[in-house]
Amino acid sequence: MTTKAYLLIETAVGKTRDVATTLTGLPGIATVDVVTGPYDIIAVVSGEDMTVVGDLVTGHIHTVTGVVRTVTCVAVTS
Repeated sequence: MTTKAYLLIETAVGKTRDVATTLTGLPGIATVDVVTGPYDIIAVVSGEDMTVVGDLVTGHIHTVTGVVRTVTCVAVTS
């Protein structure tokens, strides 16, 4: 069963659009939206299980220049 999660991303000042562009090209990321509020970007990610989603977040998204902090919200139902 596929694991789906919403990723709330805070970026460095002036880096939001660069981060959004980089994330759009990564496999496992379904959507990337620049938003207003306490977070700068909300991305929908998915993988075959929680390990895959975790590796995507920690191994790829956290290494993107300009990403300051993330919160991962795993979907319980969809």
